[in-house]
Amino acid sequence: MPCIDLLAADRIMILSEPVSRDALLDIVAGLLGAGPADTAAVAACLHERERLCSTGIGHGVAIPHARGGRVPLGAFVRLAHPVAFDACDGDPVDLVFAMRVPEDHAEPHLQILADLAGCFADVAFRERLRAAPDLDAVRTLLLGDLRRRRAA
Repeated sequence: MPCIDLLAADRIMILSEPVSRDALLDIVAGLLGAGPADTAAVAACLHERERLCSTGIGHGVAIPHARGGRVPLGAFVRLAHPVAFDACDGDPVDLVFAMRVPEDHAEPHLQILADLAGCFADVAFRERLRAAPDLDAVRTLLLGDLRRRRAA
């Protein structure tokens, strides 16, 4: 399953105010959860995953992920104020693609992670997302680039 299939425009946001890593994970859980109880469960999974090992992959990018739910979902957040994320290169994170994948989707989960890592390894892709002037531009760039990559 390509990462574009996880994402919808209403789960893409720009976060203008400074936040901690934990607060960011809670915000992302709100984008991925279906109601208060489900959001709390997603948040708990995301926090536990980060306790095990950081999902900061370097170059200001993190890919927090959780298991659960019935269908795979993704969310993207661009931060105006990068947050410390214990990334492998030590750089703070300002681009976050979070996902939630059902328990029985182990193989698709790994494929999606590899797909995302490939997308965010592209310097030009990251820079276009960072330079986008507003939320509409971020949504257009992100969804358009991911669709093009899927078609390629």
